[in-house]
Amino acid sequence: MTKSRKSLYLVDGMALAYRAHFAFIKSRLSNSEGIATGPILGFANTLVKMLEECKPTHISVVWDTSKPTFRHELDEEYKANRPPQPEELKVGIPLIKEMIGGFGIENLEQDGYEADDIIGTLGRRAAGDADVYLVTPDKDFMQLVGDGVVMLKPDPKNGGFSLIDRKGVMDYFGVWPEQVTDVLAMIGDISDNIPGVPGIGKKGAPELVKQYGSLESAIDAAPEMKSKRVREGLTLNREAALHAKKMVTIRLDVPDLPDWQQLDWDGPNRKELGQFFRRMEFRTLSRKYLDEDPDGQSDLFSSGHRSGEEGNELPAPPKFSCLKDSETRYKAICTVSELQEVVERLSGTELLCFDTETNSSDPMLADLTGISLSIQSGEAWYIPVDMEGTLSTGVVLPLLEPVFMNETIAKVAHNAKFDELVLNRAGMAIEGLCYDTMVAAYLIDAGQSLKMDEVARTWLGYDPVPITDLIGTGRNQKRMDEIPWEGVVDYACEDADITLQIWNVLKERLKEDDLLEIAEKIEFPLIRVLSRMEKTGIRVDREMLKRFSSELNSDMLELQKRIYELAGEEFNLNSPRQLADILFEKLEIPPKRKTKTGQYSTAENVLLDLATDHEVPALVLDYRSLTKLKSTYADAIPKLIHPESGRVHTSFNQTVAATGRLSSSSPNLQNIPIRTKRGREIRKAFVPDEGFTLLAADYSQIELRVIASMSGDRSMIDAFHQGQDIHARAAVEIFGLSDVDEVTPDQRRKAKEVNFGIPYGVSAYGLASRLGISNSEGKEMIDRYFERFPGIETFMKSTVEFAREHRYVKTLLGRRRYIPDIDSRNRNIRSFAERTAINMPVQGTAADIIKLAMIRIDEWLIREGIKSRMLLQVHDELVFEIHEDEQTVVPDKISEMMESAMVLDVPLTVEMGIGSNWLEAH
Repeated sequence: MTKSRKSLYLVDGMALAYRAHFAFIKSRLSNSEGIATGPILGFANTLVKMLEECKPTHISVVWDTSKPTFRHELDEEYKANRPPQPEELKVGIPLIKEMIGGFGIENLEQDGYEADDIIGTLGRRAAGDADVYLVTPDKDFMQLVGDGVVMLKPDPKNGGFSLIDRKGVMDYFGVWPEQVTDVLAMIGDISDNIPGVPGIGKKGAPELVKQYGSLESAIDAAPEMKSKRVREGLTLNREAALHAKKMVTIRLDVPDLPDWQQLDWDGPNRKELGQFFRRMEFRTLSRKYLDEDPDGQSDLFSSGHRSGEEGNELPAPPKFSCLKDSETRYKAICTVSELQEVVERLSGTELLCFDTETNSSDPMLADLTGISLSIQSGEAWYIPVDMEGTLSTGVVLPLLEPVFMNETIAKVAHNAKFDELVLNRAGMAIEGLCYDTMVAAYLIDAGQSLKMDEVARTWLGYDPVPITDLIGTGRNQKRMDEIPWEGVVDYACEDADITLQIWNVLKERLKEDDLLEIAEKIEFPLIRVLSRMEKTGIRVDREMLKRFSSELNSDMLELQKRIYELAGEEFNLNSPRQLADILFEKLEIPPKRKTKTGQYSTAENVLLDLATDHEVPALVLDYRSLTKLKSTYADAIPKLIHPESGRVHTSFNQTVAATGRLSSSSPNLQNIPIRTKRGREIRKAFVPDEGFTLLAADYSQIELRVIASMSGDRSMIDAFHQGQDIHARAAVEIFGLSDVDEVTPDQRRKAKEVNFGIPYGVSAYGLASRLGISNSEGKEMIDRYFERFPGIETFMKSTVEFAREHRYVKTLLGRRRYIPDIDSRNRNIRSFAERTAINMPVQGTAADIIKLAMIRIDEWLIREGIKSRMLLQVHDELVFEIHEDEQTVVPDKISEMMESAMVLDVPLTVEMGIGSNWLEAH
């Protein structure tokens, strides 16, 4: 016999609201009313997922009130250290409650009691007659888990849950639910200002409770305990501990509550809810409730009753997308037959998430130790390789290659470039579009942390197992191939599983922010381009660098000798304190400013200021410049030459610069000095392979061309179309000349500073400082510039206004950068934010252009089987190795593709050079 089984869901409103707030805090969501909507969306995601998949028969969202509770009467210090409620939640919580009403759910609260007590009382009354689910992330609720009562821990980013039953409580605390209050009393709770017992931590408390049965029994046995710290902690803090237990115990007798059966749920008011979501500007949710199923017969309206066997225990929990613990299916694959079964399953999928485990963090040196794969949430396989009891790389990769080479199967990874490089070096190619959750998170908000663990925490509200749990830290840190593969399975599988779940969330956010196109057309395809460039590397003339290092050393010794002569004594040139003593005490040069520690500053900008009048500061600057060239480049680059390829393989960083620009590291090729003759010498060390020459292709004045196009300024656009020298043209306008032929070199130099400075928000003071003129002259130049190029000023003002309205700015292709300080009360912070707002669309669009060019060129090189190779990207420049048989075709084709990468209102032009080294080509 079967009958309808009732289920009561009691939701901890305040806890979920706070969790949603912090989960979305870096997303900076807001609607056109200026309401911070992140907490509301996070709460909505959790609630919608739960209602649709669980179909509760009864439900309520329970809240704390602002009034003191009985716990405050017991202890006036209770929660005294709590920070004030965030402004976003002060606005958001009333709106969340309004939304809950639209769902047809009752909000419950009662002065004098916390939500915990209301939930505990209702749950206790319903247990036995209904399946009770306590929906909360608060570990204190684990004391309520028991027969017919379980806890669902929510992940607000994707609406998923972890189920915690009695065994789950034991796994978490190390004790059964009825002993949780004993452990909580010993541990204490900093957020509630409950001190706990000194000397007993999170590990010690469960052990004591397991040994003695309760807090009271442990206190009674304390005098006989061997540990002095524990003995004294319990003995001296007896009353405080017993008081703490009373404070952490959830009440089960709150009066004047409705009967739980009055909390029955019949579904939402779709129109009311849809209109609410439309006001919040949640497009997906508003469409869901306003556009779907006009007759009101959606899945959400279907009966909320779940049938089950009469007298059965609590039914199995719903299978949420982020359900962990008991619902994960992680498996090691160690035989050919097992791997063949996996490959058969993978061959029919449309999306494959993969992750590699290696013995090094350098992909050009790393050996593969395992591959993890996932195609659906909660399930993953780990294939360890080249270890005892596992398959070899030579067996695994050929079996997996048809899947990885299948262009119809999209791939997902976090930091995919690393994984692709590792697999490529191991002998396996990858085809098909690759989605990268690190790049996706960067596109959504470049300001957030992009480590996989942090992205999971931000977007799923989930904490993955940190790698340090496996390999340790510091001196005792091990390599992954030094750990038995059996201990890696869950960690590796979780990486693939959680990354897949992250992608499912970020994909929707990319759509919401209109970023999916730039992701799929630029950022994701670029990953493979950069991977190929890194793998190719560039040849370095080791002997040239050795000679150059020796020359630099000789010059440094000469400078050192001259400085000592002028100072009248020898001292440590690398010691700021000793240098300050020589400059400001012995030589009596007037100091400019002090450091935070009160010492006179010898920073570069200070020495530059002093160098115009004093020889020693100038010589010190020269010495520092040579020291940096020697240590950072001449001596460091040879150490980076790969032992197998004999080339240097710089890493291109796609997710560092907030503007969308690429950067490089190991070595950082964007910081090689080019303004000094000595600095430029470093480029001589970068040379082509035999049979090749180097080609440098550089966009000419690309950012000025972008701003001309974005601003629509007719004068600047005409100058570019006529092929004029834009700096000379600006000088004509600023200095009131009749023709570019009248422009002097000094006037052109000043106009160049204006051209590059004003569009990025340079002030009259800043311009005056750069040009060595008065502030009034600087202001006059800026005023004349805007008079002659009015479109530039309009563009700047409208961009700042857009940032104030939307809290972000964007490039021509829609790349975003959030500007949170655009309305800061601090004038300096606000001014910096305004300059950033103006700079980013211009610099970001220029970055998008060169990325598009790189993708097109890379596709052409591969499609046509070209021997020439793209090696480097540095700012607005691309460096190629051109095969001697292709020098009549490839350079022109590269120029054509770069100049047509994006259509602007002005032409893009590329300057090219060919040579036997990078300097000669440049």
